[in-house]
Amino acid sequence: MKDLLTPMSEDEFDRLDEFLLARFGDEDEDMVGKDEGVLDISELDGFFTAVVSGPVAVMPSQWLPVVWGDFQLVWKNTAEFEEIFSLFVRHMNGIIAELMDEPEQFEPFFMESEFEGRTSTIVDEWCEGYARGVKLNPELWLSGGKEVTEPLLAIFAFTEDADWLGHEGSDEEVVERQQAIAPSARAIHAYWQARMMELEMSMEPIRRSEPRVGRNDPCPCGSGKKYKKCCLN
Repeated sequence: MKDLLTPMSEDEFDRLDEFLLARFGDEDEDMVGKDEGVLDISELDGFFTAVVSGPVAVMPSQWLPVVWGDFQLVWKNTAEFEEIFSLFVRHMNGIIAELMDEPEQFEPFFMESEFEGRTSTIVDEWCEGYARGVKLNPELWLSGGKEVTEPLLAIFAFTEDADWLGHEGSDEEVVERQQAIAPSARAIHAYWQARMMELEMSMEPIRRSEPRVGRNDPCPCGSGKKYKKCCLN
């Protein structure tokens, strides 16, 4: 198993993308009314971006079931589980590193399609994945007020929850909305990071302004007794 901080290669991204879809097995299996889970690397990227950007830490025991949906995998062996789980964590760590160290460089992992020689950006899967991450703790996310809800609208516009409103209007309007997704994701991450830092600072232990009184020192109350024989007890 590679170090969990090692950036993923293109081949490893392809491996993870193929795995997410191939886990369904039988193509004829009835999927009506079932949660398909995360279907591709773009949706996974959106999901993990939300997981690492939100108001609270999310443990693997919480996010793994969301990835699988109603299609839990029967692993061939322990080695296969360790390989895939390692890729999950490394991809998540890569997102964390970029958002923390070079947030201006962060870009969502969008898909592309080609039709009649024209390349189009597909953002829906990424946004659906991000929405899955938000729904892990929706009340806490909304507690951020408009500084969170307003950039969230740019992301949710390309999800089923918003009836795909992001696709309405001219091609230019759609592209403009798509271009708002990355800065919105950066802004949300920055907001919650600032909130967490404020919380950590407010929880710092109170430091004594006076020297600590030893057990055998005279009690500061002026009784003349040793501290251990007086106010300590």
